Amino acid sequence: MSDFTRTFVSLASPTAGRNGAGFYPCQGLYHAPIGMTPRTAFIATHYNVDFAEHYLGEYMAKRGFGFLGWNTRFRGNEAFFILEHALIDIGVGVRWLRETAGVDRVVIVGNSGGGSLMGAYQSQATEPNITATPGFKLPPAVNELPAAELYVSLCAHAGRPEVLTDWMDPSVTDERDPTAIDESLNMYNTANGPPYSAEFVARYRAAQKARNERITAWVWKEIDRLQSKGMFDRAFNLQRTWADPRLMDGSLDPSARQVGLCYAGDPKAANFSPRGIGLTNTLRTWLSMWSLEHSQCRGAPHLARISVPSLVIQSLGDTGVFPSDAKAIFEALGTADKTLEFVTGDHYLETPGGARDTVADMIAAWVAKH
Repeated sequence: MSDFTRTFVSLASPTAGRNGAGFYPCQGLYHAPIGMTPRTAFIATHYNVDFAEHYLGEYMAKRGFGFLGWNTRFRGNEAFFILEHALIDIGVGVRWLRETAGVDRVVIVGNSGGGSLMGAYQSQATEPNITATPGFKLPPAVNELPAAELYVSLCAHAGRPEVLTDWMDPSVTDERDPTAIDESLNMYNTANGPPYSAEFVARYRAAQKARNERITAWVWKEIDRLQSKGMFDRAFNLQRTWADPRLMDGSLDPSARQVGLCYAGDPKAANFSPRGIGLTNTLRTWLSMWSLEHSQCRGAPHLARISVPSLVIQSLGDTGVFPSDAKAIFEALGTADKTLEFVTGDHYLETPGGARDTVADMIAAWVAKH
């Protein structure tokens, strides 16, 4: 018999009601200790991944806290992501914690790719700042979000455009053809490494940024073209997005990670198959989530507005988030009350045994001090 309960929470959003099939846009699971009403609860959400059964839920419940693994309308639906509606949906979860679960303090958890999303939420709730995605009007509800009292960043990426650009393969010469390769920029061409020279890495990083900017320029032109023909938007595919040199060269951003491994297994095999982040987009989703020039899902500007006490935790065996990423998040946070901790473990703290307990204890002790 477990010593915590899980309650299914399903709610409408100010900008999305119950679907005709019956489901609500906002759904999640609330983890709570048996026999008590927690006064402090956590909420974790991701852009795309289902966080309802987030691994931290039971660990925090066993330590006397509530934990809402929360999903917006975009769970499993990344191709149509629009930031302003995701933030509104997160606000539904925060309000539920206060008004229904009876919580006094809410702790935002920005985990993995959800780090910048939850940072954007707290930023917007603190000081409304986002603008509407092109072609849409900004919903009033996005300027009325309830803020949290504490912020935790856990093995988080710096931002959605940043992680995509760090991972995207700059050797793509034709976005319509995944086999089109400039071998001088192919990190999987052994003539280039690993190890990779400083000159190659500099050229490679510049080419990654240029690829992101080329796609953005095409998106704007395509929006104009579609509008001239009476259309609003369209979908397109993005190929080869498992190509961060740090995956194959452990001397870059050194850590205890296993080199030659990514979240999808073998990096080269993943890169040359249709399984990466950002695989399918609409034009406006690209502008909202992935574009370096236009996305409001970049982490640093939002982190700078966070004034509540903040804890940054990063695992040293992570194959997709690196020490420099955690340090950048820590430095970007606007609060003076901030702590950076490095721990042993992989991205989801599945190994070594006890890693999740260690992090849960760390978070609980930090919350207790605040």
